Amino acid sequence: MIKKITVLLPVLNEEENVKLICGAVKSIFELKAEYKPEIIFIDDGSTDCTLNNIIELSASDPGVHYISFSRNFGKDNAIAAGLVKSTGDAVITMDADMQHAPFLINELISHWEKGHEVVSYYREDKNKHTGFLSHFYSAAFYKLINLFASVKLEKGLSDFRIMDRKVVNALSSFHEDTLFFRGMIKWVGFRQLSLPYSPEERHRGKTSYKRRMLLKLAIHSVMSFSTKPLSLAIYLGFFFSFLSLLYIPYALFSKLHHIAVSGWASVIVTIAFFGGLNLMILGIVGLYLGKTFMQGKGRPLYIIRESNII
Repeated sequence: MIKKITVLLPVLNEEENVKLICGAVKSIFELKAEYKPEIIFIDDGSTDCTLNNIIELSASDPGVHYISFSRNFGKDNAIAAGLVKSTGDAVITMDADMQHAPFLINELISHWEKGHEVVSYYREDKNKHTGFLSHFYSAAFYKLINLFASVKLEKGLSDFRIMDRKVVNALSSFHEDTLFFRGMIKWVGFRQLSLPYSPEERHRGKTSYKRRMLLKLAIHSVMSFSTKPLSLAIYLGFFFSFLSLLYIPYALFSKLHHIAVSGWASVIVTIAFFGGLNLMILGIVGLYLGKTFMQGKGRPLYIIRESNII
C-alpha cells in the first residue's frame, strides 16, 4: 500500500531556493516507490519572485501545491495553514533554505515507520554555521523556555520534523492566537523522539529572522504555556513586603535615640526601585490580559490571498 507523505515548506523571500529544495525533496522520493510525496509551499507574504517560481513549479508538477498569504503572518501560522490543507499519512515540516538537509527525510520516515508519532531534530551544540552571538541568544532562549514553561524543549530544537496524521489532526484543532509549534507538539504528547543534527549552510539569500524576534517569541511562548510569571510576581511582592517589615525596628530605634535620617538619595533610590518593580509586575499582568484580549477578538490566524489547493 502506497503511503502519502506531505512536505510543508514555509517560505519568505526564498526565490533562489524554492526550485532547488523542491527538486531535492522530489529526488528523495524517487527512490521510495512505496511513498507518494505531496509538497506544499506556504508563501508567508514574500515581496520577491518566490510565489512566481512556486507557481511555475506547480504548473509542471501536480504534486506541488501552494498557499499564498495576503501579508506576512509568521512562520508558525504558515505551518498551521499547511497542516490544515495537508492530506498525507504523515507530515514533514522543514525550511526551504537547504539548512535542513533533504537526505535526512529518509531517517525521519524510518523512525516514523518504527512507531514514533513525532520525530524532531535539534541542533548540535557545535554548529559551524552559527556565530557566537547567535549561539548565545539561542541558548538563552531555550533556558528561559525550560525555566518557566510547562513543557521541556531540547536545546536547539528545530522545525525539521515528521508527524503522524493523529498528531496533525490534534494540532489542527488548536485555535490559539499565538502559535508556538515547538512547544505545542511537546504538549500534545504521543510517542516522540528527538535526534541531533548539524545544519547545512544556507544555500542562497539571507535569513529574515532577527534576534529581537527571538526575545518576542520567548516571551509569548512562556506565556502560552505557563502562568509562572504571575506566580513570580506574587512571590516578589511577598518578599519585598517582608523586607519592608525589617525596616520598622530600625525606624523605632532611630526615633527613640534621636538619630537623624541622612539625605534623600536613599529615599529616591528606594522609590525608584519599588516603582520599577510595580511597573514590571503590572507589565506581566498586562501581557496576559493583552493575550486574552487578542484571543477574544477571534481574528483568523492568517488570510489566504491565493492557492491551488481546493
